[in-house]
Amino acid sequence: MEPDAPKRPGKGAAIILTLFFQITVALFIYALLKAENAVVVALLLASLGASFWTVSRNPAALDQLAATLRQHRAMALSLTLLILLAVPLLVGSDVYILHLLILAQLYAVLALALNFQLGSANIPNFATSASYGIGAYASALLATGLGIGFWLAVPAAVLIATLLCLAVGLLAMRARDTHLALVTIAFAVVVHQLLNTLAWTGGANGLSGIPVPTLFGHSFADPLRALGIRLPSQANFYYLSAALLAVMILAARRLQASRVGLAWNAIRADEIAARAQGIDVTRYKVTAYLADAAFAALAGAIYAAYISYISPENFTFLLSVTIMTMVIVGGMDNIAGVLIGAFLITVLPEKLRLFSDYRLFIFAAIVIAFLLIRPQGLFPKRLRAYGAAA
Repeated sequence: MEPDAPKRPGKGAAIILTLFFQITVALFIYALLKAENAVVVALLLASLGASFWTVSRNPAALDQLAATLRQHRAMALSLTLLILLAVPLLVGSDVYILHLLILAQLYAVLALALNFQLGSANIPNFATSASYGIGAYASALLATGLGIGFWLAVPAAVLIATLLCLAVGLLAMRARDTHLALVTIAFAVVVHQLLNTLAWTGGANGLSGIPVPTLFGHSFADPLRALGIRLPSQANFYYLSAALLAVMILAARRLQASRVGLAWNAIRADEIAARAQGIDVTRYKVTAYLADAAFAALAGAIYAAYISYISPENFTFLLSVTIMTMVIVGGMDNIAGVLIGAFLITVLPEKLRLFSDYRLFIFAAIVIAFLLIRPQGLFPKRLRAYGAAA
């Protein structure tokens, strides 16, 4: 006789549970952003670890929470959107928090883009920094050298980065495993060296004076007024990066549920079997690589306009390692997990600057620890659902 399925909470209890979960997550994020003392940060991380340990001991509770959030998806999304819109109003003039959130959202875009390859298709790619840098430099050069506005320079930069990565991808994606990883590492190093030596990219001095975008006559360098409150200029880029992240999440969800996502998962499971089933493995690998490159270039263009100054040191190999760490820690092929991994790996190094000189070592230790202890990441990938169960 099969055991009875766990009882679902009533509608009222489900709504309260959804609100409690989202508000708790928002409060934790706010507390972590405001924390200045390393001891406070350590306590917050300990509480997060204890929560994950408790949930891992009771997977039925996690399934129940996931089912409840799906049941009230519209309300959950509406509350999330409301919280995101209200963040600049809540932090006020604290430009440091806004800066961290802008970086976290841009890095989340990079991590979700890399997840197309590393998570969905198990394709190692250490060239995220190259695509990101090409997008940033292309948009900056178009703006400073040719006077092209931001809204035209961005799609042009994305096109340039995609075409350059296509030339590399057609060759690189025919390799496998270690050889593929080495090709992407070489591409990242070559791009960094070219940015560092070419005169028209500014060389080691980089590019400065990158103009900020304007929208309907409003310059993003000017303060933003909302509900009678004067917000710092960083709020403009906060909302712009939030809009990009929303588009990225929607694209990731659509691709994950599509035939393309199914082909990526088949390649991840067994590349030889996928090829035997008639899947054009090289084509789908290149598709994942180009999707990664396009979104990375888009994030890079926004980053260049936000910072107004870029140099090769912004696009080193360490950035690629950092983005890969976000995907592995959060949970490969899990959108929510990648988002959480991106936030944690962006914010924690800023809160623990005492160890900034050992950042690469710490990232390597984190990756090794997760691969040995919890290879599925904080949030394991979800099983693909079909039909009415989707």
